[in-house]
Amino acid sequence: MAQAIRPPSAHQPSANSLVSGDGRPHPLQNTLTALTLVLGFLAFISSFFHSFHLLSSWAGLVGLAVGGWGQYISVTTRERFGLIIGMGAAGIGLLVGMAHGGLFGGVIGG
Repeated sequence: MAQAIRPPSAHQPSANSLVSGDGRPHPLQNTLTALTLVLGFLAFISSFFHSFHLLSSWAGLVGLAVGGWGQYISVTTRERFGLIIGMGAAGIGLLVGMAHGGLFGGVIGG
């Protein structure tokens, strides 16, 4: 184990880094992760209320789209972990919102 004998260099990841596990800044990936988590939380919580089906289904759909793009460009495992949690909550919110009336329920088509 060569890393056990070598002293840590400046380019190695910091243990204090919250989101970027490689020690480099990833502002776009971190923004997409945070947005996915917020949209997933919004979709999940609003899916508990039947009358909020438009909010939960649209927030879930957008959360899944943003999370999918974030997964595509993510660099670290920490980003992917947050994206998966957010996408899971967004998916549940989307499915429950679709069951309660869908994306256009009551607004288009009767």
